[in-house]
Amino acid sequence: MLTYKDLKAKPKAFLAATSLTVEEFECILPVFQGEYAALFEAGKTRKGKPRQRREGAGVKEKLPTTEDKLLFILVYQKTYPLQTMHGLQFELSQPQTHYWIHLLMPILQKSLTELGMTPERDPQAVADSPLSQEVSPDLLIDGTERRRQRPKESHQQTEAYSGKKKTHTDKNILLANAHSRKVVYLSPTEHGKKHDKKLADEQAIAYPKGATLGKDTGFQGYEPLGVVTLQPKKSRKDTP
Repeated sequence: MLTYKDLKAKPKAFLAATSLTVEEFECILPVFQGEYAALFEAGKTRKGKPRQRREGAGVKEKLPTTEDKLLFILVYQKTYPLQTMHGLQFELSQPQTHYWIHLLMPILQKSLTELGMTPERDPQAVADSPLSQEVSPDLLIDGTERRRQRPKESHQQTEAYSGKKKTHTDKNILLANAHSRKVVYLSPTEHGKKHDKKLADEQAIAYPKGATLGKDTGFQGYEPLGVVTLQPKKSRKDTP
């Protein structure tokens, strides 16, 4: 069974599983604990009924500590597995996994928002976001795709089909700070067929003054006003 106590002793595995260091995890933990405690009224069960037994009595939870609950939802967010597969890591059934995901996800979102760690969703707010100017406004932009179920309708299949990935996908544009490595902006979700540059053009992101922007060939021709863009060039091997 995957537990916080065991995993925190393996920093590299912890980072791979959660996208956080142990220190970053422990910064989120107190806020997460407070949000979780506020969800339930003292003296009542999770369903809001008066307790017949003292708190902690009865069947023991498979996620006994708040640390394990936070680990559970962070691993799900990072890896996005099938609920059955995620449950196997924590010795939970699929219905139990479903219950905990839907209970803990809003708590995690509230905690990250309170800590100022959630990315902007308004492209016009990027210019004034503290996340974009942490250390200096050196930003990186990229498109990210994730697989989705094949739509039943033929026209939806065409829209969702990504020729590059050879599968049906959903796509988002991510903007990250090159120094802090934090995500500054997350675009709305689009079908995988849409090109990265077109999606970025439609978002009309407002950049900070003096910003630099690293990009790949998917954003060829994307040149926001007042921003210095940097695009690596492929090396050309000498031909005989």
